[in-house]
Amino acid sequence: MLQKIDLGYRARDKFVPFHARKQRWACIVAHRRAGKTVACIMDLVDAALRCDKPNARFAYIAPHYNQAKDVAWTYLKQYTAPLPYVATNESELRIDLPANGARLRLYGADNYDRMRGVYFDGVILDEYADMDPRAWSEVLRPALSDRKGWATFIGTPKGKNAFQEVFARAKTDPDWFTMMLRASETGLVDAEELADARKAMSPEQFEQEYECSFEAAIVGAYYGRDMAQASADSRIRSVPWEPSEPVYTAWDLGLDDATAIWFAQVVGSEIRLIDYFETNNTPLRDIPRILMNEKPYTYAEHYLPHDVEVRELMSGTSRKASLEQLGLRPITVAQRVAVEDGINAVRNLLPKCWFDETKAARGIDCLKQYQREWDEKLKVFRPRPLHDWTSHGADAFRYLAMMLEPKAKPSNWSFGTVGASADWMGI
Repeated sequence: MLQKIDLGYRARDKFVPFHARKQRWACIVAHRRAGKTVACIMDLVDAALRCDKPNARFAYIAPHYNQAKDVAWTYLKQYTAPLPYVATNESELRIDLPANGARLRLYGADNYDRMRGVYFDGVILDEYADMDPRAWSEVLRPALSDRKGWATFIGTPKGKNAFQEVFARAKTDPDWFTMMLRASETGLVDAEELADARKAMSPEQFEQEYECSFEAAIVGAYYGRDMAQASADSRIRSVPWEPSEPVYTAWDLGLDDATAIWFAQVVGSEIRLIDYFETNNTPLRDIPRILMNEKPYTYAEHYLPHDVEVRELMSGTSRKASLEQLGLRPITVAQRVAVEDGINAVRNLLPKCWFDETKAARGIDCLKQYQREWDEKLKVFRPRPLHDWTSHGADAFRYLAMMLEPKAKPSNWSFGTVGASADWMGI
């Protein structure tokens, strides 16, 4: 005989259509304290209980592993506790349902490679605006393929980024369920509380956090206004490579072979960002071959960070020397300066920059979302950048700004008035 068990969840009216959806994919844009995380955790539990596939696997994914634990673990345990024989694994943030063999687990997108090779029947991506978009495209989407699994993206806007792109595409696709919940429309936060929040927040913060505006500048973003201005000036567009001009590269070398490279040309007073390359899986020794054999450019200089001259203990050779032996020349080592000075150099350079919207798309996203670290306890921004997926691209651009800005010649020449530069704009 079937046993009816009350898990203690009562769906808010606004989320009833979400629970009743038939689409495989879903995207929810919701204001703070709307209850989106609770609704999605319960949706995940419901899916696990109903799944008739053997060894079903479901995941809740937050931008960071600790964030997943802080935000979702209590809810997941709460709504599975009434189930008979449920097994809770605290060390792995995992719930096993012995009745049908289903498993629910929490992950962080900051280490998305950990999920490579596994399969999922359903995933929740919470605060997707804060995630490295490659977590979805390179790992999670393939992990759903053989089981025809589903996915739900949820979050609050943080400017025009990958989350905004997902929502924009989903709204016109019948295979997607979409929902936007603005605080002024839902009634989930009372008017008095909203009025008090408005007094304590900047207009941009309130529009982003409570009114779900993708247009508001990302709070704490270093270059948000500069990149918004570049977009408004149509300086993010198709920017063709000019074969008669040399190309400068600027690198950031991170841990685990993470590398980011900007490709720039100086034409008069303009800095043209024609390309961007980033990898987490390519050995450093292979990158010169990519630049010399797979890119058509003629190089002027390669700017690398100061630590490239540090000798490795095993080989006794610096990475600079190793790259030079592989044919990467000439290498110029960027001067070591305070991060704040480098950020100011970027701000000085950005008004002169033109970005190729296709080849440099990943780097553009890094610059748009590079932001200060938030102190959750003190509720203030710390005086240092947040280290996340945007850091490599932003750091490489900082080296570019410090080295390349003096090469941009002052000029009274107006863009699109004469010569070849006018031609590439179609003027």
